[in-house]
Formats: sequence, structure tokens, C-alpha cells
Amino acid sequence: QLLKETKEVFGYPISIFFIVVNEFCERFSYYGMRAVLVLYFTYFLRWDDDLATSIYHTFVALCYLTPILGAIVADSWLGKFKTIIYLSIVYAIGQVAMAVSAIHDITDTDGDGIPNNMSFHVALSMVGLFLIALGTGGIKPCVAAFGGDQFSDHQDKQRRTFFSVFYLCINGGSLLSTIITPILRAQECGIKSKESCYSLAFGVPAALMVVALLVFIVGSGMYYKDEPQGNIMLDVCKCIGFAIKNRFRHRSTRYPKRQHWMDWAEEKYDKLLIAQIKMVLKVLFLYIPLPMFWTLFDQKGSRWTLQATTMDGNFGALVIQPDQMQTVNPILILTLVPIMDIFIYPLIQKCGLNFTPLKRMTVGMFLAAIAFVCAALVQIEIDKTLPIFPSTSQSQLKLLNMGNNSVTVRLPGNDPQELPATTASLDYFTFESEQISVSIGSPEVTNTLSLPMGERQTLLIPSDLSDEWLQCLKSITPIQDIQPNSVSMALQIPQYFFITAGEVMFSVTGLEFSYSQAPSNMKAVLQAGWLLTVAIGNFIVLIVAELAKLSKQWTEFVLFASLLVAVCFIFSIMAHFYTYMDPAEIEAQFKKKGDDDEDDKSKRQRPEVEMVKRCSVNSHKEDDKQTRI
Repeated sequence: QLLKETKEVFGYPISIFFIVVNEFCERFSYYGMRAVLVLYFTYFLRWDDDLATSIYHTFVALCYLTPILGAIVADSWLGKFKTIIYLSIVYAIGQVAMAVSAIHDITDTDGDGIPNNMSFHVALSMVGLFLIALGTGGIKPCVAAFGGDQFSDHQDKQRRTFFSVFYLCINGGSLLSTIITPILRAQECGIKSKESCYSLAFGVPAALMVVALLVFIVGSGMYYKDEPQGNIMLDVCKCIGFAIKNRFRHRSTRYPKRQHWMDWAEEKYDKLLIAQIKMVLKVLFLYIPLPMFWTLFDQKGSRWTLQATTMDGNFGALVIQPDQMQTVNPILILTLVPIMDIFIYPLIQKCGLNFTPLKRMTVGMFLAAIAFVCAALVQIEIDKTLPIFPSTSQSQLKLLNMGNNSVTVRLPGNDPQELPATTASLDYFTFESEQISVSIGSPEVTNTLSLPMGERQTLLIPSDLSDEWLQCLKSITPIQDIQPNSVSMALQIPQYFFITAGEVMFSVTGLEFSYSQAPSNMKAVLQAGWLLTVAIGNFIVLIVAELAKLSKQWTEFVLFASLLVAVCFIFSIMAHFYTYMDPAEIEAQFKKKGDDDEDDKSKRQRPEVEMVKRCSVNSHKEDDKQTRI
């Protein structure tokens, strides 16, 4: 263990500069990769939107589960420094694996730009994502705490400044990467054929992660490295486990009831620790409805990005890529946080309203629901411009007149269609049956056509109707079969505004509230609980995407908004009955009670001591009298 005798620059330990650069590069790496991930699933791996959404949110959920593992490993076994080093190596390997998985030329044997062995790319990308989740999650609870360890006790001001800069690096890395990596993805690269360059979009974040690791290693000789002190989460789990086990042992009615079920741990654990766990459990109970907020919030990178792919990103001189719309969130965060703190909250306070942290969180959840209502309205506008493709129980047919004269075509369930010479019908005609009867010309010539379900076909009408009628499925390449996107991406800005305002009121306030209501040695437990709500929220998206199977995307947005409003109502009731605590005061009471108990013990021992003292004093007095005589 090294002493905190490090070189300083402007009053700051020089070691923290390596940590700050490391954090910026790591956040660039993570958010850059994540920005293009769902499009990689849909356009490179050729997954449908539901599967792409499910795997995306499974990955995000793992990224928020592994921090608990990382904290336990760092505090109980390896220490923060070694944990960051080892898991950063795992992290970098995962990023490199993702970059390699996106090189289509590896298995593109026929040169058409589509990998011929998709299983290889899927397997390599899944291994890469697992390693990234293990790495980014594992180092998440360690880096900030390791940076805080570099300061001495007299450097509180510098430590606070460090955490502000640290938070700025997180948002700066996120913002820049979300701007840059979609631009890299939009480039075309390849040896046999030119395709969207996902390998470059993943390769740059991989390079940044290698840089982050190297920068951190370079500063290793300057770090203060604290030895593992044990993890409070393990102690909490053991204490709760003992209380449950002991309560189950004494479930008979002959045993007297105790005020709280955690009191059954008193036989083995200190009363102060039990009281601290009670305070934490009281806050964790409020966490139960919170995952639903993250269910909506994290869909910025999945459903909202997919929505943007069906919109027009042309803003005049600026063309926005679908995955670049996510940059609106960090930009609004940096704008709204100071506005809320400096103007909105003080104004509400001046109006005499008691806008408590739990009320702020409730409003934040409601704003997130409004964001999804906005997303649903935007989706309705998009649906008006999108072509309607056949379902598995339908088929579609387009008409193309190859002759030099106009013809009249009669189709089942449709009005007669007049087709000019060498002209195609404007739209596809949809049919529910596999066999249809088609009549053309005057006098009419009628044929029965077989249509494959779930497919689109084009009927070539020859100039001589007695010739063979050809149906083309994939042998014709239309010049423009689908109109370009016409709904502007600017319509997504309101939903990003509401979701970000909700994040500021919910997430920032939630962390502040949680820390104020927990004992000082239980912050890590609450942090673990908070991250767990994010993970559960992403699993909920996974479940809904796979089970709901709603035919219209806007109905799914409305469903999520409705669920959050219902949860918001439940949370408001829970918040109404919550009593705010002062953990420091409660801890002081227990410590005082402990001191009183010690005093009682000393008092019980004091009479014997006093008797000995009195006997000693009396004997001295007798000796004095004898001497005087």
C-alpha cells in the first residue's frame, strides 16, 4: 500500500489526470459502440426490429448488473486498481471482437456485400458484447472511487472539483461519440463490395478503449492504491440472510414477536448495523416501481433510433443520421440541469410549494410517459407515409402494362383499373387468398393466378393477351418502389425534450434522495440497488417486445406510456406515506445508547473499585495517626 505522497499540479494529485483521460476515452468507447448497435443488428445481421430491440436491451441490462460484481471483486479481493486493469483488458478484447464481427468481407464469398456465414458474425458479436458488458460494468463502480482515493483528507475542495470534471468527461465522451460514430458508420468500406462501415464505427471505439487502458497503465506508478477493505454489500446480505433464517427457526407462536423482522439478527449482529440496514430497506422498498421509468428511457437507443430510420434527417445544410438523434439527450442534459437548479426549483419554492424529492421523481416519471405519447403521435404520422407490406396471410400484386395500348384490368374486390401503355399501377393490390382470377382487355381474357402468401409480385401484361402472363417476384428491379422518407426527424425533438426533462427530475433527484436517506457506509448498497432498477427496466423491454407482438408501433408506445402512468400513480401513493429520515441522527442515537450501555457496565464495576479505594485511603489515615502519636 502506497502512502498518499504523490506529486501535485495546481494542488491536484497528478495521478487524477490519467484517470480523467481514461474515463473520457472509456465513455467514448462505450457510447460510440452503443449508438450504432441496434442498426448493426437490423442492417448487418439482418434481424427484425423486435429481435434487435430484445438483444440491445439484454446487453444494456447486463451492463447494469455487472457493476455489483465489479464492486464485490474490487472491495473483497483484487482492489480497485487491479480490477480496473484486468476488466479493461476484457473490455478492449470485447470491443475488438465487435469490430472484427462487422467486417463483411470475412465471409462474403460471392462479393454481394452480404456475409455468407452469418452465424460467424452473430457468434463473434455476442461474445464481444458479453465481454464489453463484463468490462464496462465491472469498472463502473471502481474508477470514480479510485479517483476519489487519490486525494488526502485536506483536499475536499479539489475532490469535489474532480467529481464535477469526472461527470463532465462522461457527458463529453457520450456526446462526441454519438456524433462521430454514426458518421463513421455512414461511410462505405470493403474489399469485394462497398457497404456501410460498421467495422470502422466499432473499430474507433475499440481503439479508444485500448488508449484508455494504456493511459491508465502509464500512471500506475503515481496512484495511491488502497488495499481491499471488504465489501459492505456482502455484510448486508449476510445480516439479512441470518435474520430471515433465524425468523424461520423461531416461527412458532411460543416465541414473542419482534418489532421488525430484521431484529431477528440481533443474536449475531450489532444493533447499529441492523438499524442501518432498516434505513436502507426502507429506501429500497421505494425502488420497486422505478424500473418502469428505465423501461421507457433506454428505448432512445432502440425503438426511437429505429423510428428515426423511417424519417428524413435533412435539416438544410445539415444532414442528421438516424443514430445521431441520440445526441439531443446529452445536449439537453447539460442545458436542463443548471436551468432546473438555478431557476425552476427556486421558483417553485418561492411559490410556496413543497416540491419534495419524491414529488420531483413522480413528475419525472410522468414526463417520460408524455415523451412516449409524443413518440406515438410521430409514429402515426410516419405510418401515413410508409408502404403497407403483406402479412403472412396476404399477398400483393402490382400491374405492369408492357404493350403499346392502354388496357382495362379487373381484379377481385377492386374497381376496374385503366392502365396506359408501358405504365405500372401506382400501388400494390392486396389479396387474402392464394388464387385470384384476373380479367384484362376487351373482349376480356381471364386467367387464374397463384400468389405466394407474404410476398409482393409484379404481373407483366403482354401486348398480345394470348401470350403467357408472367409473374415476377425478384427478377425485376424497380427504379423507385418506395417513396423516400418525408417526415422530418425534427418531430422527435419534443419527445427527447420530455424524456430528458424526466431524466433530470427522476434520475438526478433520485440519487440525491437515496444518498440523503442512507447511512454513510451504505451508499454502495443503494448504488447497487439503483443500478439493479436500470437492469430490470431493460429486461421489461425485452419481455414486452417478445410477448406483446403489437401490429402497430404506435400502439406499443402508448402501451409503455400507460404502464408508466399506472406505476407513477402507485409510486405517488408510496411517496405520500413515506417519512423522511435523518440517518446521521438515528446513528447518533444508537451510538449514544451504546455509550450509555458501556457506562452502565462501568458503573456496575465501580462500587468494587471504590471499596478498594476507600480501604486503601483508610489504611493510609491510620498509618498517619500512628506516625503522629
